[in-house]
Amino acid sequence: MDSSIAAAYRYCFSVVRGHYENFPVASHLLPRRIRPAIAAIYTFARRGDDWADEGDYSIEQRLQQLEEMEVALTSSPAQDLLFTALHDTIERFQLPLTPFRDLLAAFRQDLTVRRYRNQRELESYCALSANPVGQLLLSLRGAANSENIRCSDALCTALQRINFLQDIEQDYHEMGRIYLPQEEMARYGVGEAAIAQGGVNEGLQRLLQAQIRQIEARLAIAEALPPRLERRFGLECALIIAAAKRICRKLQRRQRCFERCRLSRRDYLPITVEAVKIWQPFVSK
Repeated sequence: MDSSIAAAYRYCFSVVRGHYENFPVASHLLPRRIRPAIAAIYTFARRGDDWADEGDYSIEQRLQQLEEMEVALTSSPAQDLLFTALHDTIERFQLPLTPFRDLLAAFRQDLTVRRYRNQRELESYCALSANPVGQLLLSLRGAANSENIRCSDALCTALQRINFLQDIEQDYHEMGRIYLPQEEMARYGVGEAAIAQGGVNEGLQRLLQAQIRQIEARLAIAEALPPRLERRFGLECALIIAAAKRICRKLQRRQRCFERCRLSRRDYLPITVEAVKIWQPFVSK
């Protein structure tokens, strides 16, 4: 590998290591040859997300930066390690550009849309903000057929919605956003004041339990995916599903509505056991 490209991938791996995620990125379970590509895809998504959320920039400045990222998908910005790595990944694996553009569309939407009327609108946002990542990972392994994409989209939407439930307080106070369907908030008698005040609220707890049930339904669809994938990729996928289910259980049990749940070392064994159960249909063939 060319030294400049190798340096670009090292930069991407440093970005991966510098951010905490509930779910693994470029795990060592995955084949070595695709880990740098996953790091490049993650770094692209991380940069776009940061432009949408971080710093003291105006909306116009943020939109301009996101536009420049889209242009850079098909050009070669000088001295940009991310796009040096990303262009190599796209060329090497013949990745489609649409998922990258969908991610950028989601980041733009973050700047202009702060409420979602119903579950359909919320999941349409997830189709831009989360599902493209799974589609790209499937493309890396030559497994992006329609059924795999259907299951992957269910998983990615579930993971995105878990993050919404983890970040309710932060999204509201720092970004002015609510990623809970307005119609369901009304159904459970939850106004924005309940989110602003935090703490324990019966209506809010019931609303969140309903959201978790919807997420678990998506994870049930996703469980069909690991047996369809090659061995190591399937196990990685099963572990992510198992970790998501574990987080859901923690969210169901949390005492404070906005308490952030994290996985600990004590969770590793039950997650592994659950993952093997999900993965078992492949192993038994």
